[in-house]
Amino acid sequence: MKAKLATLTALSLLAAGPALAQSAGDVAFTTVNADEDGWALVTFVDLAPNTTIFFSDNEWNGSAIGAGGAFNSGESYHQWVSGPATIAAGTVIRFAAIDLTSLSSSLGTLTRAAVSGSTNYGMSQSEESVYAYLGSDASTPTTFLAAVSTTSFGTASAGSLAGTGLSIGNGALQLGIATGGDFGEYAGTRNSLTSIAAYKSLVFDVSTWNNPGDGTFAATLPNLTPLVAVPEPGTYAMLLAGLAAVGLIARRRA
Repeated sequence: MKAKLATLTALSLLAAGPALAQSAGDVAFTTVNADEDGWALVTFVDLAPNTTIFFSDNEWNGSAIGAGGAFNSGESYHQWVSGPATIAAGTVIRFAAIDLTSLSSSLGTLTRAAVSGSTNYGMSQSEESVYAYLGSDASTPTTFLAAVSTTSFGTASAGSLAGTGLSIGNGALQLGIATGGDFGEYAGTRNSLTSIAAYKSLVFDVSTWNNPGDGTFAATLPNLTPLVAVPEPGTYAMLLAGLAAVGLIARRRA
């Protein structure tokens, strides 16, 4: 019975396919750098090829999607397409120099999204919020995935979480850096938990972040070390037994 269960487990792992990020907390910001005008994002799920995620540092007005919810104007919108390959859960992606024509991402393709009133492509070095979301286009969100504020949500210059489906600790993070703070980065473990999803509670916990406050961080590179799941010893044994059983079945058929 155990061998059969192990075989089914191995087969299900082989058959499982990537999924589109589709709910709050499927991705999270791991770095925000207003001096460099960029950020880093980790995915907690395998991203299907050509997944499209939008970003905006415009402020959300606090109303629900479809019921008057909207971004204000004057700041930026960006569109990221993940590329032709599946991006594995735990991968950290860098988004750099969003204020320049040379803007880029370490995986996939990052471009500016043309939206009326979107003219300021730089990030504020005193108070900034960035939202990541799915949508029919950059200015029409359908699902918010994550958000980060260098200070605190709920102010006119930081935007709101109301109406986004996000909350602090569940898709959203507020660093609480005093005015002038322009850099923050997740500084917790990246290689000691038994599943990628288990890292969520750490990444969305401000106490695990390095928040040095005001400074000069234009040349500071984000930590792109991936999050790694470390299976328990029993899981290794079951997986190996299942793979061995699959191999035996294949040899018999041959």
